[in-house]
Amino acid sequence: MLGSTAALFIKFSIFVKMLRAYKYRIYPTDEQKVLLAKTFGCCRFVYNWALNLKITAYQERKETLGNVYLANLMKSELKVEHEWLSEVNSQSLQSALRNLDTAYTNFFRNTKAVGFPRFKSRKGRQSFLCPQHCRVDFEKGTITIPKAKDVPAVLHRKFKGAVKTVTISMTPSRKYFASVLVDTDIEELPVTPIQGDTCLGIDLGIKSLAVCSDGRTFDNPKNLRRSLDRLKLLQKRLSRKKKGSANRNKARIRVARLHEHIANCRKDNLHKITYALTHDSQVRTICMEDLNVKGMMQNHHLAQAVGDTSFGMFLTLLKYKCSWYGVNLIQINRFAPSSKTCGKCGYVYKGLKLSERSWVCPECGTHHDRDFNAACNIKEFGLKALPTERGKVKPVDCPKSNDRKKQEKRGCIRISEAAKSLV
Repeated sequence: MLGSTAALFIKFSIFVKMLRAYKYRIYPTDEQKVLLAKTFGCCRFVYNWALNLKITAYQERKETLGNVYLANLMKSELKVEHEWLSEVNSQSLQSALRNLDTAYTNFFRNTKAVGFPRFKSRKGRQSFLCPQHCRVDFEKGTITIPKAKDVPAVLHRKFKGAVKTVTISMTPSRKYFASVLVDTDIEELPVTPIQGDTCLGIDLGIKSLAVCSDGRTFDNPKNLRRSLDRLKLLQKRLSRKKKGSANRNKARIRVARLHEHIANCRKDNLHKITYALTHDSQVRTICMEDLNVKGMMQNHHLAQAVGDTSFGMFLTLLKYKCSWYGVNLIQINRFAPSSKTCGKCGYVYKGLKLSERSWVCPECGTHHDRDFNAACNIKEFGLKALPTERGKVKPVDCPKSNDRKKQEKRGCIRISEAAKSLV
């Protein structure tokens, strides 16, 4: 079944081309900075105006205003009332309305997973989208968008393909970036059939970011914790500055730069780990848990450490890199007792505490390292699941009782012979 599914995927994936985003640092001139600031403000104004109308219409009349209605209303009324909206690219304003409509629709589709759209603030990250008339010139080293020609940029990576959209953004530390979405000629690599000898189980944790079933361990650098003292000092200096003063703005930028440095260090580490996992020629299938990161963040004792590890970003990076390089990704049930199950006899040790990093099986007497044992079990749980599509798996049949007879009836889960030698 797995072979036929993979073969079917190979047959259709050959003709699929990818959309890739290339992010470049740009250095606009003073005149261009004024235009970008106007565009940021106008898009933010239109977004907040439309969101307020949507909220009012739903509260008073239980009515949902569509994107076309709001776009026509913006042309007929809002632009007439506020003439300065005509100074910026009109397509960027329409893109802001489309983004709001998408966020509003996603919220009502799944209110638990997606939050309600919030009003944009001028203090945070600013961005706008240019859907047409964009050009990247590698010879001159410039990027051209509507009403801003030849913006200087550091084009450190070249691409081949048609430019679809360009998103201009400004970070709180006053750095400008351009994200270019390109319809490339690069084709996704076909996936290989799922086999046990090319499968890898990964257990994510706080002490070690990732522990693999083949014995590899990727440490957690804890970037936020290392910079916490410096961050507290800068935030204390910021709080003592007078609001609205130039010194307060300088202190705010220092705090933003440190936050940006922490985020860049974390992202760099995650990119290196996911690259190593997806470019290993001996690994063609990766199994990992479907973690409830939102629920873990509600634990105030672990929230800071969980946020510093960025489990959600790790999974996001791993997903798209697996799809690019033809690696199968299987996510097992988050309630599967991967840490509590003995990989040798299948006994489930329900009394295992979070502080216990190793334990001895009461049934067979095998000594287990908590994280490595969990990684081996995740691999076996993932092999028992039969994916119909990449990223979608059926519920995993896992032992949930200490009764050996019930476990035998359900099918006792044991690790493979290759994994036994590593226990």
